[in-house]
Amino acid sequence: MNNAKDVHEHQPVNGNVIPLQSRRIVNGEARTGGADTAYEVELDESRPAATPLPVDIASAVPVQAADGKRRPIIPPQLRPQNLKATARRAGGRAAHVSAFHAVRLPWYVVRLAYYAARGVLRVAGGQIRWWWVPGAYSMEQHAANTNQLLEWQRVHREVKATRMWRGIVLAAETLALVIGLPIMLALVPAAWLLLVGTGAVAGLAHYGRPAGRTLIGTAVVAPRFRKLNSDIVLRAYYAAGLGNLSKPEQQIQFGSPMSRDARNTGSQVVIDLPYGKGWSDVMNAREKIASGLDVHVNQVFLSPDKTSSRRHMLFVADRDPLAVPAGRTDMLDCKPRSIWRPLRFGKDERGNLVELALMWVSILIGAQPRKGKTFTARLIALHAALDPYVKLIVVDGKNSPDWAKFRLVAHRIIFGTHPNPNDDDPIGHLLAVLDEVLAHIERVNQILASLPVSVCPEGKLTEELARDPRYPDLRVLVLVMEEFQVYFETEDQAVNKEIAAKLSRIQAVGPSAGVVILSSSQKPSGVGAGDVGRLFNRYRDNHAVRFALKCGNRTVSEAVLGGDAYAEGYDASSLPVGEEYLGLGLLYGQSDHTPTTSTFLADHTDAEKILLAARKHRERVGTLTGQAAGEEIAREVRDVLADALAVFNGSGRLPWQILAGRLVEHAPEHYGDITADAISAQLRALGVSSVNVKWDGQVLKGAKADDIHAAMTRRESHTR
Repeated sequence: MNNAKDVHEHQPVNGNVIPLQSRRIVNGEARTGGADTAYEVELDESRPAATPLPVDIASAVPVQAADGKRRPIIPPQLRPQNLKATARRAGGRAAHVSAFHAVRLPWYVVRLAYYAARGVLRVAGGQIRWWWVPGAYSMEQHAANTNQLLEWQRVHREVKATRMWRGIVLAAETLALVIGLPIMLALVPAAWLLLVGTGAVAGLAHYGRPAGRTLIGTAVVAPRFRKLNSDIVLRAYYAAGLGNLSKPEQQIQFGSPMSRDARNTGSQVVIDLPYGKGWSDVMNAREKIASGLDVHVNQVFLSPDKTSSRRHMLFVADRDPLAVPAGRTDMLDCKPRSIWRPLRFGKDERGNLVELALMWVSILIGAQPRKGKTFTARLIALHAALDPYVKLIVVDGKNSPDWAKFRLVAHRIIFGTHPNPNDDDPIGHLLAVLDEVLAHIERVNQILASLPVSVCPEGKLTEELARDPRYPDLRVLVLVMEEFQVYFETEDQAVNKEIAAKLSRIQAVGPSAGVVILSSSQKPSGVGAGDVGRLFNRYRDNHAVRFALKCGNRTVSEAVLGGDAYAEGYDASSLPVGEEYLGLGLLYGQSDHTPTTSTFLADHTDAEKILLAARKHRERVGTLTGQAAGEEIAREVRDVLADALAVFNGSGRLPWQILAGRLVEHAPEHYGDITADAISAQLRALGVSSVNVKWDGQVLKGAKADDIHAAMTRRESHTR
């Protein structure tokens, strides 16, 4: 015998009162005929094995308030900062609809007349059918078939009488139309005639239009998308192996009603996984969840919840949001920017603005070729260029035209690794530039240390100091390294080690002195060997912010984003492929959230326009320097033989390790992190032999002061 009772009540879910469907509770089980159902249980309820109760799905309204939060009084689209964009979007739509129909107006008139004529014929045909009494024939035939002569005669008389009466009505209608129409045309004002005539024609056209047709076309096609309900969500999670419906303690629960997001672009709901399941489980099952929802994986987005590891937000977009371009950059207004303010970088999968703060960080961009890597790096560099108080250095390892226009503003600019029409000595110039950056860092630190607390309260660079004309050396410096891996793989190993050591030192001490490093690479791993490989990995791994566009495989993605990112479920090799996804990537390290970001676009023409404006800004405030101001790169040539001999300090022999350490102390801005192998290679290339040196009871390899002096003598004799 079933123990059944009716339920007609409201039950609270996380503080929100949700109307329940009228349902039957049968033997402890909740049953309902509705398709759109969700399930709820009280937290820590006394009967953990009880079946959750179905609840109604919230109507398609903007997002529900989360626990402890209140929905905004003024909708986001009507707030002052968004009002202009909302009006522009609504106005653009209205203008498009108006223009669409205005162009087709003559055709609409023709079609309206045709449909109205069809309407007249349909009305006339309907009147004739009404007069003829269409059902009379079947009644007479039935009486004849059953041999009911009297019935047939009765029906025939009734039909004749009905036709007579209806004929009189039709005649009266026709007479009234023939007589009344000319009178109305003569007596009624033209405005009223036009109004009535337009209404009559529109009504006849509506009546005469073919089934499924409209009088006018559709200017904007409404999107179609799958309706999401809780049953589909539960099916997806159980199919993904994240719970077990037959075990009460392994059932999926909902932490909120299902609702539409604030922009009405998709559905979202808070999911509570069973105990023992967590964030890593759901991230690894994202594709299976998408399959269970019967949508593309690009439409499924998961966000962790700070209150519990087993709770997260599921958002299912109506269409693939990653295929929607972010649009062109707002820097096309060519107004000055400040590097101390975040860059408007792009939009995330929910259409939210993604900003990128540049100060105190270094940024690594990695991707396959032709996925938008250079465009992304150039977008960031353009933001720096629009700040006239930023000193910009561009090193383009691939010697491409993408960076050519930066000559307009760049303090230093280098192209390629071999002599070319753009740069006659790129490697030599790079070494000079790196020395200049290291010297800049030393000057900044010395100046900041000498300033009083009233001017420099925290002992670090500020926006006011960076723009103060009294301290020209305190300007922020942005170093762009496009395809930086090529400078770790030149033909000269000694040069590779020197470049690697200098870049690693700049990476370590530069950000605190206002040096922003922007590096990009299509080969972020497997570069160099020995000390070069170690320094390359250190340089790559010390970037605080990473942006990975489409990568070829998981290994490359992990090299760009770091191992921690993959452990958290972020893999750039899983990003979609196609022209509509160019410029799409994962922004890791900027904040606790890692958005899938579609970057704003600035093509070659846009970049030239922005850079021309940036040059004018610099000319106006007098901050145009370096090559942009017509200066050539003057490399400070260090005499490694003289420097090495100077640090012997009377010793006859020194091990390479001790010699390298003393050179770092003697000239840190030049030798930086030079290693024993690097100084050994440089001196041996100049004719200094590597000999055994007894040091602290050990026999080590090193150099003799006499050999260095002899090498200097030979060099001088050759130059005479």
